[in-house]
Amino acid sequence: MTELYICKIPSLEEINTKWDYEIAHSGEDKSNWIVWKKRAIKNYNHGYTIPYYGILDGVIICEATAMINPEVVQNSDGLVDSNTVYLSAFRTISEFQGKGYFSKLFYYMIDDLRQKGYKKATLGVEPIEAKNKEIYAHYGFTEFIKSGREYYPDGTVIDVEYFGMILGNL
Repeated sequence: MTELYICKIPSLEEINTKWDYEIAHSGEDKSNWIVWKKRAIKNYNHGYTIPYYGILDGVIICEATAMINPEVVQNSDGLVDSNTVYLSAFRTISEFQGKGYFSKLFYYMIDDLRQKGYKKATLGVEPIEAKNKEIYAHYGFTEFIKSGREYYPDGTVIDVEYFGMILGNL
């Protein structure tokens, strides 16, 4: 059987489906995820973010979000402006990790953002997430921008390091 994998900017219905999945699989305390879903939909409706989904045989298996308004990015100075987009919410359902699906989505997203006129992309990663830092460096996020702290809706505080990359030809 041939798999049908597509990368796209999702519809509002698809966004709701993906967030409902994340909430259902978030463990016992779903409070942060419920708040994040509400914010994600509000930001999408206001044009502050561009979500990107990878869909395999009709099932959303991976995602990433481009945040294009500084008001929706913590520590946004130097991370998002008219030429710079902040990327977040890199998620792939575990059974589909390591199979190249997210890479296809990532390059689709970067190409779309470049066509929209963005020159640079930034992202944040917790210093303890060595594997993610290695993956992001592989994608080209090698420019260290700054360190900061981010706050979850429930009050959790995390340390974050921010990196950037020029959106040249990949």
